[in-house]
Amino acid sequence: MGAFAFVFPGQGSQAVGMGQDLAAAFAAARMAFEEVDDALGERLSRLIAEGPESDLQLTRNTQPALLAASMAVVRALEGELGRPLGQAATCVAGHSLGEYTALTAVAALSLGDAARLLRQRGDAMQQAVPADAGAMAAILGLDLAAVENLAADAARAAGAGLVCEVANDNTPDQIVVSGDRLAVEQAIVLAGERGARRAVPLPVSAPFHCRLMAPAAEVMDAALAAVALSPLAAPLIANVTAQAVTQPSLVRDLLVRQVTGRVRWRESVAALRAAGVDTVVELGPGRVLSGLVRRCDRDLTVASAADPASLDGVLKLLG
Repeated sequence: MGAFAFVFPGQGSQAVGMGQDLAAAFAAARMAFEEVDDALGERLSRLIAEGPESDLQLTRNTQPALLAASMAVVRALEGELGRPLGQAATCVAGHSLGEYTALTAVAALSLGDAARLLRQRGDAMQQAVPADAGAMAAILGLDLAAVENLAADAARAAGAGLVCEVANDNTPDQIVVSGDRLAVEQAIVLAGERGARRAVPLPVSAPFHCRLMAPAAEVMDAALAAVALSPLAAPLIANVTAQAVTQPSLVRDLLVRQVTGRVRWRESVAALRAAGVDTVVELGPGRVLSGLVRRCDRDLTVASAADPASLDGVLKLLG
């Protein structure tokens, strides 16, 4: 039997209608959506099912919505397996907000608390920087060191005090930068001059995972201090360290640091391999992380579950 890691998507994987096939087929999946509705005191499930897409794309909605859709998969999978996900996992990981889903999946956070935290996180991130003042861009075809140099040069060229930093180290040749809009635009120009395959502005509402998010980190420090964290049923490979963590006291600090810190996904995939994982299963909408994992390590088996058919495939894989 293989050693399995379960990973959970972040912002960008959302879509109107996500999780609805599962909710129709599995009572446990429906209950996950209902639990998030109850925690937030609103029918977020209706927005997820029906849209409009413009409202789903608002960060304050996107973050708890992705949690709900991913946990619907977890709950359906657990029901079919007959045991908690933590008992099937060697370790777990999540990309950005997906880290909250990962912690919920291994019983460190209750689903209600996770939903409320992500609503606060989304609001705080949106409010940290004035609308249209920040930006993010994916730089394709350059390695991490080249993009770090490029980002520093872009910040200097854009003007004193402006920020451009590496936000996501996703794969050996896909790095995301984040910061002040003028600095990120300068980074896009420099990327072209320095041989990048592409430099793509991202459709985001705020510059995530850079020091401009410091006000949001303060909000989350207070929010997380008020929430109970339980021992993890399986280790989490943390975004900001790419190392395994099991102690709730450390998780709290890592989640605060994550707001301004780099998502070290490429290194996290290497940490999964070092932990003995041979199969990575993405649970939740889309297949973004499945693609990133394949580009980081071609020898890992990768699978995903987001609907009844793909869930059946994962069940067969788990044996």
